[in-house]
Amino acid sequence: MADLLISNARLLATMDGDRRELTGGWVSITDGLVEAVGQGEPPAATAVIDATDCLVTPGLINTHHHLFQNLTRAFPPMTDKPLFGWLQSLYPLWRAIDTDAVHVSAWVGLAELALSGCTTSTDHLYLHPKGAGDLLTAEIEAARDLGVRFHPTRGSMSLSEKDGGLPPDDVVADDDDILAASEEAVAKHHDRSWGAMTRVALAPCSPFSVTEQLMVRTAELAERLDVRLHTHFAENDEDDEFSLETFGCRPMEYLERTGWATDRTWVAHCVKPDDDEIRRLGAAGVGAAHCPSSNLILASGIAPVVALRAAGVPVGLGVDGSSSADAASLWLEARQAMLLAKLRDGAHAGTARMALEIATLGGAACLGRTGELGVLEPGAVGDVAVWSLDGPIFAGALADPIEAWLRCGPVAARDTVVHGTPVVQGGRLVSERVDEMVQLHTQHSRRIQQR
Repeated sequence: MADLLISNARLLATMDGDRRELTGGWVSITDGLVEAVGQGEPPAATAVIDATDCLVTPGLINTHHHLFQNLTRAFPPMTDKPLFGWLQSLYPLWRAIDTDAVHVSAWVGLAELALSGCTTSTDHLYLHPKGAGDLLTAEIEAARDLGVRFHPTRGSMSLSEKDGGLPPDDVVADDDDILAASEEAVAKHHDRSWGAMTRVALAPCSPFSVTEQLMVRTAELAERLDVRLHTHFAENDEDDEFSLETFGCRPMEYLERTGWATDRTWVAHCVKPDDDEIRRLGAAGVGAAHCPSSNLILASGIAPVVALRAAGVPVGLGVDGSSSADAASLWLEARQAMLLAKLRDGAHAGTARMALEIATLGGAACLGRTGELGVLEPGAVGDVAVWSLDGPIFAGALADPIEAWLRCGPVAARDTVVHGTPVVQGGRLVSERVDEMVQLHTQHSRRIQQR
């Protein structure tokens, strides 16, 4: 008998190798993994979720975030600035984060993601103010409490304002200290087992906040520890100009000369690569986290997602930090990805199925977990999103549930299941700590914003 059965779906999108879409489909989960997927008479199960009038998909995967930034959402001094000015407006506030603030911001941010059908999220935690404590452990504990699958990155900054970077002096660290902390984080938290709930990657923040030597040494450490690499890349014109002025090359050449042009790497944004760089990214197997809302709100541009995918680049989806996007809905980002692909490459180029692939299979590839995450087939993790397709907003949407899912809306997940356990049921978080955590978040947010 299965532990959990999700049955009677109007349509179940498996995202398997054949992209099977099963009318009246069901999926059974045992010990946190998918046991079977099918149509017709389902197996018996201890618990059952009725997905009548619902689309069922694999849980969505968030491949880029800065969870602590939800402490400064919609902060007026930064709302009209592009990337560099936006960062300089917020660094003076963010230097006040500590373990309590990071724990509650991670809890709230991951809860917000779960409500949008996200079952796995990464986090690019690159800010470690002196004396702030073990911030990575604080956010991992939040993810465990909430019950979501988590891929945090041990981020870093080593190039301060006095050295020609953007961050203030008290939030950067020495390269040797960063590498030691990175190795310690992997030893403490990285789970290599199939179906792992926690894995760690290494993530120097960006070319304009770390030394070139740290990029090189981090790539070497990741190779030795067999973990993944993440950083910001070619985000906007300022990014390109900085790279040319500081390193004498464009961002792609910088990746190559620092040892980052590898299938161990996934980069955030990837808005400004030229045609040759797109080809080189694909040849190297570098993944890209597409963050459409953030790129729009910071006026960074539209990432060439269609061309990247055609070149063989694994493209995932990211909500990015809450102070740039100010919302953490994977459904919203999937819709934005679909619309921007249409705008950039033609109405035919952006479909809901393309966006669903990016939000599931592409995300799994970015995190190095193809076949394990982002798919509903036997042996994959039991991470599932159930989307209600009834009510006024879906009236008349009868022909194609997947297109309806993104063209209609707005939509939140009715049920979000992680490792076979519901985290969201009936559109509400299962946890009883929601009010408590929101109140704590408000206290920390007020303290930080009033600095």
